[in-house]
Amino acid sequence: MSLLKLFVILSISGLFLVVGYGIFINLFDFLEINVTPLPFCPEISPLTVGIQPVKWQIQTWYSMMENQTELQPGGHYTPQNCKSRHRVAIIVPYRNRNAHLRIFLNNIHPFLQRQQLDYRIFIIQQLKTGPFNRGMLMNIGFTEAQRIYNFTCFIFHDVDLIPENDKNPYNCVDSPRHLSVAVDVFKYQLPFKNIFGGAIAMQADQFKSVNGFSNQFFGWGGEDDDLFNRVNKKMMSIFRYSEEISRYTMIKHVKQYPNPSRFKILKESNYEVDGLNSLNYKLDLIEERNLFTLVAVDLKPA
Repeated sequence: MSLLKLFVILSISGLFLVVGYGIFINLFDFLEINVTPLPFCPEISPLTVGIQPVKWQIQTWYSMMENQTELQPGGHYTPQNCKSRHRVAIIVPYRNRNAHLRIFLNNIHPFLQRQQLDYRIFIIQQLKTGPFNRGMLMNIGFTEAQRIYNFTCFIFHDVDLIPENDKNPYNCVDSPRHLSVAVDVFKYQLPFKNIFGGAIAMQADQFKSVNGFSNQFFGWGGEDDDLFNRVNKKMMSIFRYSEEISRYTMIKHVKQYPNPSRFKILKESNYEVDGLNSLNYKLDLIEERNLFTLVAVDLKPA
């Protein structure tokens, strides 16, 4: 076999490169520097800066996309220079809050990126009219997110809460975490010790063990208290960082009409039969937009 013919065969196979007349090297050795796994990101990101003012200007979708050139489709981000220690799904229940959503996204993306997280934002939109069911939307977000990626942490987050301090880590620990400890409308103090709403973080097995949120709370109120009870029944403690770290600003909005039956539903709630295992909804679409993954659904009573 001629040298030329041998060179053609090896070149086609992709195993060798010619770097000079009659000199061959293994292609995989040549590219070794490019296939070396990235190092893990530091335990504490060096990019965090502490308390930052909320960016209140409502940006256009186009301008926000221009500022987020490193985002992958669906609002998915991974650090370029290191491998994140956390794969985080941000689950946001949503309906008819366009201005709030734009403020939220404009603040939350740089916040999460400074923490060097591997994350994706899911906006779970309730279609049609009727009472809003925050708990069921959270359950749907958890269910659909698991089908897309192997997340290690799920953060259930209201669209009107903006974190102020990026040293408040958006990750999960061995206990369920209450993130939004100190909110401006409560004078940056914990209103009561049993509160477990606004923004929380749970590992998948923790959320499954309590069977997720109740699906019964149509209208404002009750689902957070019920989730606290579920966590308590499973003998799990709730972890919180200090009020200085866990600071949030709430976007002003018109309060929803309270669910008049919330106390009765709360009293009769049974986490074993009401939750992830009784979830009933119609998936209208899943769409990977530039800044987030949209999950649009019609809700059905459990």
